[in-house]
Amino acid sequence: MGMTLAEKILARASGQKEVFPGQYVTAEIDLCMAHEGLAAVFRNLARAGWSRVWDPSRIVSLLDHYVPAPTERSAEVHKMVRTAVKQWKIQHFYGERAGICHQVLPEKGHVLPGMLIVGTDSHTTTYGAFGAAGTGIGFTDMAYVFATGRLWFKVPETIRFLLKGKLPERVMSKDILLFIAGKYSAEAAQYKSVEFVGPLAGDMTLASRMTMSNMAVEIGAKFGFFVPDQKVFDFLKGRAQKPFSPVAPDPDARYEAIHEIDVSSLEPQIAFPFSVDNVRPVSEAKDIKIHQALIGSCTNGRLEDLHTAAWILRGEKVHPEVRLLVIPASWEIYRQAMKDGTLDTLIEAGAVIGNSSCGPCFGAHMGLLGSDENCIAAINRNFKGRMGSQKAQVFLASPATVAASALEGKITDPRNYL
Repeated sequence: MGMTLAEKILARASGQKEVFPGQYVTAEIDLCMAHEGLAAVFRNLARAGWSRVWDPSRIVSLLDHYVPAPTERSAEVHKMVRTAVKQWKIQHFYGERAGICHQVLPEKGHVLPGMLIVGTDSHTTTYGAFGAAGTGIGFTDMAYVFATGRLWFKVPETIRFLLKGKLPERVMSKDILLFIAGKYSAEAAQYKSVEFVGPLAGDMTLASRMTMSNMAVEIGAKFGFFVPDQKVFDFLKGRAQKPFSPVAPDPDARYEAIHEIDVSSLEPQIAFPFSVDNVRPVSEAKDIKIHQALIGSCTNGRLEDLHTAAWILRGEKVHPEVRLLVIPASWEIYRQAMKDGTLDTLIEAGAVIGNSSCGPCFGAHMGLLGSDENCIAAINRNFKGRMGSQKAQVFLASPATVAASALEGKITDPRNYL
């Protein structure tokens, strides 16, 4: 019997010829990512009397959640991270100068096909867009990895989503993922691996794939894969930190389920408060007043997302009662958007451009919500209190839908702006 992507990578990492769903393995970790969570890992290891890490070259760290530090407490966390980096001689530390982790690591060539990667962030599944097995773990587990280079895994079952058809104008990959969450639930892939395949998957840009892999965890997935192809290899030319060996699922691999999704008639989707799977088509969500609109985060802060928003906003003005925030996912994207005029277009329309940070997405700073305010956001979660007040409401949507809604002052179908 053949193996899925997850099974192949876990077999290789655990030194076995093959593994099976439900089997427990101890795997060698190829790469670790730690943002501000590095401070907690440092404390855990210090309490255990551990003063070194297994391989400083396999750890990548940066600061992205509280940047620049908005409170004294976050400033102290940043100090501890820098102390840990120096003490452990971590070779890849980008500080506040690179952007959001899940955009930066691929840009810097750390994420490679076939890798097993763990991160102190639940959206580490993003790396599946490059054919890597990425998953988030807690600080205690990460401390163990830092000390030993290993971690146990239960080999997951795999669900395959076969994507067919052509996306209609102004419908984006974010809409596909929201549709999947709404149809199959936020627990549909609980501790399972997901593979996005089919003609549409191959046609997607890397940015679109990253959005879906990023949000695979929102349906419970342990990993969220696309099969690595020439688009991935071209992206990595001149970036890859070392040679890599891509893997693909075997033709006779076994899947727990295979779901076919034809996107040809898919509408833009909206996830209503307070769950990612509380999804309705935009036609059932029109005319809900909004006070804030957000485009950014590790989910939708890439250049094509900003281009989409700029196309809709060009020559227009944001509704006078709406605050539009745009946060590029990395400084590389920020500079590209500045160079090609995208930021000028957004600023002229009335957008506020923020530095590359997770800030408002998880309710830390840079645009929180007050009571009874509504925000439409191209981010990944809309739990109660996620962006500030417990009495605020967050509606999830694509960058196209967010931009159109910012113009109208209410949730709006972006297909009105073709």
